[in-house]
Amino acid sequence: MLNFDRLRRGYDIAATTLLDESTINGMWEGELSSSPLSTATAVAALQLIARNQPQRTAEFEALVKGGLNWLLEHQNADGGWGDTTLSHSNISTTTLVYSSFHLAGYDEKKNNVSKQAKAYMDRHGGFDAIRNRYGKDHTFSVPILTQCALAGLISWQELPPLPFELGCLPHWFYRWIHLPVVSYALPALIAIGQVRHFLAPSRNPFIRVIRQAAVGPTLRRLEGIQPESGGFLEATPLTSFVTMSLAAMNQADHPVARRGIDFLKSSVREDGSWPIDTNLATWVTTLSVNALRPESLSMAHVESVATWLIGQQHRIVHRYTNAAPGGWAWTDLSGGVPDADDTPGAILALLKLNPAGTNISASLSAAVKWLLDLQNNDGGWPTFCRGWGALPFDRSTPDLTAHALRSLYFWREKQVRDGVQADGSNVGLISRIDRAVPAGFAYLARTQRSDGTWFPLWFGNQFSQDEENPVYGVARVLAAYRDWNRLNDSVPQSAITWLADTQNSDGGWGGAKNTPSSTEETALAVDALLPLTRYKESCDRGLEWLLDRVESGTFQNPSPIGLYFAKLWYFERLYPIIFTVSVLARAIEQADQTETESSGSTYLEEGAAIPSGHGKKT
Repeated sequence: MLNFDRLRRGYDIAATTLLDESTINGMWEGELSSSPLSTATAVAALQLIARNQPQRTAEFEALVKGGLNWLLEHQNADGGWGDTTLSHSNISTTTLVYSSFHLAGYDEKKNNVSKQAKAYMDRHGGFDAIRNRYGKDHTFSVPILTQCALAGLISWQELPPLPFELGCLPHWFYRWIHLPVVSYALPALIAIGQVRHFLAPSRNPFIRVIRQAAVGPTLRRLEGIQPESGGFLEATPLTSFVTMSLAAMNQADHPVARRGIDFLKSSVREDGSWPIDTNLATWVTTLSVNALRPESLSMAHVESVATWLIGQQHRIVHRYTNAAPGGWAWTDLSGGVPDADDTPGAILALLKLNPAGTNISASLSAAVKWLLDLQNNDGGWPTFCRGWGALPFDRSTPDLTAHALRSLYFWREKQVRDGVQADGSNVGLISRIDRAVPAGFAYLARTQRSDGTWFPLWFGNQFSQDEENPVYGVARVLAAYRDWNRLNDSVPQSAITWLADTQNSDGGWGGAKNTPSSTEETALAVDALLPLTRYKESCDRGLEWLLDRVESGTFQNPSPIGLYFAKLWYFERLYPIIFTVSVLARAIEQADQTETESSGSTYLEEGAAIPSGHGKKT
């Protein structure tokens, strides 16, 4: 039997650790892993700017040298590099690092590091493996090969031309024409398409004339969608690819290139590396708020973080994705884009905070409308743009759909509980939710795999087959079934059985069966199984596994389970802390509720709704 006092002490340790990470204004900024891929692209961009503007060579010398030295220090034993310092080597990152060394004059015939990198590439299929890895999606394969062409490693004829002239068209038109890149990659489409046209124009004179006529207008559009920070999506790789492309077409002094360089200079770390993105401040703040027990947040902290969160809501049409007002991005910085994961997270956090004297109703109603407007015809929710379905990162996805459904449940419940229906102010939104929810669950039923699992879009596991993370996917989807009191439905039953059977012999969970246990995945799995009486023993073992790590301090060690754009691995230092706090808080809440009800059991009956702290007590 799990000791409740130990559970409470474990929560207090983990919660204190998390609260200590909050900033002076109450939010959490977190810390993303340093990235060999980001570092390689940044170093390449700086070198190519210096080639185009030799007078700036001294300005970039220390940055280039620092980045290359950091890469030298983090080469894996097999000669390659992974996306983080904890990641397995992969062909994409290794190729980018190799090309950066080649630009700097590291000859593989004379330099052992380059020789080992080239050997790794040869063993894993070389440049052809880049094309094969991403298939029809050119979002990342073409930028990688572009850097290789700029380094003189391949010819320009080996790159498919990107139709940058389509950048002249209105944004709404893109969903109908099946672009070879995803919606967020418009800057790469324009810049990389243009450098390919500049250095290897089409042999067809008609196409050549059309593309030349589109150069000026699409460059102006590129300038128009660049955020104030200079970083497209706050992402070093995307910004670097755009900047190096402009440099190679004699546009190193273009305003977009200048702002891109400023972004790279401001985002480099003291050790010489670059992260995959500047920060996930909004995302980790909402995760933290939703994880903590209400009594862990002081009134001042509640008011501070609520004010900050409301300030991050997008109030105008987004100039990049054309997203309507009402959503939240993952970051508080100008390069963020509203999406269907951060918006539900913010809705849940504001409902939980419910700050005194702060009117959050208008913000929440706008966010709910934003989510409902984003729902696809298939019933699911995509990340950024409704109606884009040609490529994976634009399609509906189970984890985002489940998150949206959860936020709609708690907002709707609050309206009904507060009697808002009586004055009619949100009746229309409630009616829309009542139509959207069945379609959302129907989408989840259709996308469930034969073994009962769902695969998420933004998380993976490097030890599992095809690097997927069904534990994360199942846990997130089951949370939606739990909150809507639908765990007794037929669809979640096979998922529940699969998740329980995936537990490792040590009591923890990895991303799939027979993968190493991690803090993040164990916390998520236990959180999903807690409502179910028959899995009390499994949950106790999982909680014991977590508490052992809390007491030893090792629960703070992150795993590279996060996936950024184009399946770039990252880890976030706060994830294991947040997920641990969340499941321990839920276990305590459930035990408290059970004691109040005098049922004599630490676990509720299967299918019973559990107040998660996301609105039940606001």
